[in-house]
Amino acid sequence: MSWQEAWHEIFNFQDYGALLGLVRNSLVAGAVLGLVGGLAGTFVVMRDLAFAVHGISELSFAGAAAALLAGASVAGGSIAGALAAAALIGVLGAKARDRGSAIGVLMPFGLGLGVLFLSLYQGRSANRFGILTGQIVAIDTPRLSWLLATSAVVLACLAIMWRPLAFASLDPDVAAARGVPVRALSPAFLLVLGLAVAVSVQVVGALLVLALLCTPAAAAVRVTASPVLAPVLSSVLATVSVVGGILLSIGSSVPISPYVTTVSFLLYGACRAVGAVRTRRGWTAPRGTVPT
Repeated sequence: MSWQEAWHEIFNFQDYGALLGLVRNSLVAGAVLGLVGGLAGTFVVMRDLAFAVHGISELSFAGAAAALLAGASVAGGSIAGALAAAALIGVLGAKARDRGSAIGVLMPFGLGLGVLFLSLYQGRSANRFGILTGQIVAIDTPRLSWLLATSAVVLACLAIMWRPLAFASLDPDVAAARGVPVRALSPAFLLVLGLAVAVSVQVVGALLVLALLCTPAAAAVRVTASPVLAPVLSSVLATVSVVGGILLSIGSSVPISPYVTTVSFLLYGACRAVGAVRTRRGWTAPRGTVPT
């Protein structure tokens, strides 16, 4: 394949207007996922849970693959697998020093189950591939309804626990002394994170979900240490990554995930550069803000 042919496969804007109408649901889903991923990702970065996100996504993949094999709802299977993973991580990794090993045990188990279920599935190969790497045309109206309902639950839970969770994330000892239920908040947030991972997997796939739930927040804290501006900027960056990735991938034969991850990485690089310039100029984060 020549470079021209490869470029045409990656970026093909013929009949762009007609194709744009086919991904309307995906654009709505992408905007919602940007908000969910940006807000949840703030706590992923604050609590150093990026490895947990990857572990949850593996069992979410296994649940989605099992549902695909059984002819059931893939979205429902993805949510069930993610919640099971979050619960197991919360139980097996109750102590921070045990969390990494617990996730390391669950990840290959979930991935192995997912591969087993997909190998037994005899349907369209695109369905199997889409669970891993995402599909922009797979968000039909019923699946969009699932996604919106689940996202609403995630956002409501984050709104309820936002202040105590932020306090517990920044200074758990002081938060516990002030009466914040630190021990209860950790597994509760993991369950909320499981839901966020499950809805993200439906668009970007199980392998690259960190592009939504880690990279935007990591980029945001490079630019601002404000506990108010950081989650807002994280949500904006996540939304731009997903929606921008969808718009770039229209008409291409390449899955959506490379576009989303590339946009997300470029935004992270830009934010990191801005942060480096501000650091050289003597900017320091005020006390009590999001650490970088």
